[in-house]
Amino acid sequence: MTTLVLQGQALSRDIADKIAAQIAGKLNYNPVYTTITCQSVSGTDLNALKSSYDLDINLLPDDFEPVTVKLLVTDMDSTLINIECVDEIADFINVKPQVAAITESAMRGEIDFETSLRQRVSLLKGLEVSALERVYKERLQLNPGAELMMKALQSKGIKTALVSGGFTFFTQRLKERLGLDFTMANVLAEKDGKLTGEVVGDICGGQSKADFLLSHCEKLNITPSQVVAMGDGANDLLMMKEAGLSIAYHAKPTVQQQADTAINYCGLDAVVGLLQLS
Repeated sequence: MTTLVLQGQALSRDIADKIAAQIAGKLNYNPVYTTITCQSVSGTDLNALKSSYDLDINLLPDDFEPVTVKLLVTDMDSTLINIECVDEIADFINVKPQVAAITESAMRGEIDFETSLRQRVSLLKGLEVSALERVYKERLQLNPGAELMMKALQSKGIKTALVSGGFTFFTQRLKERLGLDFTMANVLAEKDGKLTGEVVGDICGGQSKADFLLSHCEKLNITPSQVVAMGDGANDLLMMKEAGLSIAYHAKPTVQQQADTAINYCGLDAVVGLLQLS
């Protein structure tokens, strides 16, 4: 059997009934998230449904079992949080437009992430390290539903990990704030209280994120099929391909096309619905 998950503010019993009838499915209605089970749904029919309703309508992979999930691995910038940290840091040295343009190109997959990060960080040379704290306190916000999602996952014993092409300055603070189990990110080099324009050690890019997911499967004695991976940019695709369920969160088109599911109308709490957690 195939499972369809419906979520969004526009969801109503009437709409759910109509969709269930269209695909000859069995409806389990809930105003927060609704599931419909049926024999199968073609890609054409699914796309038609998505274009007809202002809802997140997602078809779960046939071999994905929500009850077996043991780990969520999520991207940080523009996924767990509302900003691209490097862009906001750049604003304090008046190079935000240049940095943001490189960020956007990398997220679309037009240039490789490692090159783009070194280019962006080099533009931060000479900036006072204190600017990072201002970004965290004044500009960084969790995306809607983040805390609800984390609490729901943690209440079920599901481990949570934050992997980022951004910086440890922010991932460490978010780990403490949200009670995350694991994090990985890049380290900004600094000297005499200023950024040097360099990254310390190897860059955490797309392959590093995928390797992180697989290594933590070994650490937790689970399989990749028991992992959910979520992101918004091309840098997340290798990681997402390894997971049992991949989620594109308000993502770039290339990511939405390749992910198993996509969240466009809801906040991060939609992950609770996709996993059908009570």
